[in-house]
Amino acid sequence: MQSSNVIFANRWLPYALLAPQLLVTAVFFLWPSYQAFEQSFFIEDAFGFSREFIGLENYFALFRDDGYLRSFRTSLIFGLGVTFISMSTALVFAVSVNHIIRGALAYRAFLVWPYAVAPALAGVIWYFLMNPSVGIVAYWLGALGIDWNHYVNGDQALMMVIIAASWKQVSYNFLFFIAGLQSIPRSLIEAAAIDGAGPLRRFLTITFPLLSPTTFFLIVINLVYAFFDTFAIIHATTEGGPADSTSVLVFRVYNTGFIGQDYGSSAAQSVILMVLVILMTAIQFRYIERRGGYRWIRDATRQPYVHIWC
Repeated sequence: MQSSNVIFANRWLPYALLAPQLLVTAVFFLWPSYQAFEQSFFIEDAFGFSREFIGLENYFALFRDDGYLRSFRTSLIFGLGVTFISMSTALVFAVSVNHIIRGALAYRAFLVWPYAVAPALAGVIWYFLMNPSVGIVAYWLGALGIDWNHYVNGDQALMMVIIAASWKQVSYNFLFFIAGLQSIPRSLIEAAAIDGAGPLRRFLTITFPLLSPTTFFLIVINLVYAFFDTFAIIHATTEGGPADSTSVLVFRVYNTGFIGQDYGSSAAQSVILMVLVILMTAIQFRYIERRGGYRWIRDATRQPYVHIWC
């Protein structure tokens, strides 16, 4: 078997090819991360002229702050809600598209386009759709007897931003689910159908177990998205209100640093967020290797059947 290793004529060429990416990583990730980590141990004046070393006091103060702990709880609810709604909706769409023969390409294009919408614009769209005065969704909810007003109801405001963030992420999940579904051999589905398994049983016993690597990968990606990439949606819709009911961790970093001018506390919150994403990424790489699979085996009667594992 021939080796697939790439050999460069010049020993410095691979380093030159890697240099732009390494430079971007160092300038836009490593250096800001170091600055935030260093600043989290100091307290600064609002103008940045002087600072005082206080050790871990910024971190201790965060966990003594009831507002920060509420933001942590809100972020957890928000992240789980966005992950569940966006992934379940995308899975239903992907399974439906996978069975469509005519017009499948147009259907996929229609489902993918929300991913191209800017997060702030996605927030504005749902802000108007659920506006208590002119929103069509608020009108439908009123017809059902639900008094919708996210300006004063914190739970409704949180539900609105969860729906807006989920709508933005459905397309991303859809692309991965449809790719995972198309990688499942049709022979397995057809064999189960011949044995009398209905569509639901085929999905639960064959399709979904073989999608487990994709599902776990998307769970981590969606949690990271909900924790870090939804600032624009919240800022364009509720600005963290009412009464901090939608103030997730990433929005609280902005409020503390840019509005409250408390750079040390804001940096400490950034470091905590960075640790969270590192932990979630480590979990992803630790367990993503446990890929599902299948194999044909024979029982004592020499009859072949499929063994599927996750």
